[in-house]
Amino acid sequence: MAETKVLAFVCNWCSYGGADQAGGQRLKYPAGVRLVRVMCSGRVEPSMVMEAFKGGADGVLVLGCHPGDCHYKEGNYNTQRRMMLLHNMLDQFGIERDRFRLDWVSASEGQRFSDVVTEMYEGVEKLGPLVLHGERVQEVSA
Repeated sequence: MAETKVLAFVCNWCSYGGADQAGGQRLKYPAGVRLVRVMCSGRVEPSMVMEAFKGGADGVLVLGCHPGDCHYKEGNYNTQRRMMLLHNMLDQFGIERDRFRLDWVSASEGQRFSDVVTEMYEGVEKLGPLVLHGERVQEVSA
């Protein structure tokens, strides 16, 4: 059985710092979680999330600064609105809603980062591999 793959988009200023702190504290999280560092969660478009699923991710996580703490003022509020709409549409694409999550992690929350990504990974692992149109989505090789 193939390893569960979760792609996490993490903002540079907060969530990536949380990931770095988790590493510094030697906190564990599943190896099947891959991080994509973006300057702001507000830069993550719904099309990027869908492309991640199409490319073989079994789950997608978007992590940003806590509301009110965005380094770009309103980036995380924009993310919250867009991702809420995407979350509500996933069923129409044949993707279980539990395969996607938006959450907030600050640079000082290494333990929270570890907990959130582990919880997401374990939830997606229980769902099993992503199947679209009756076929397992295969990772696109470059």
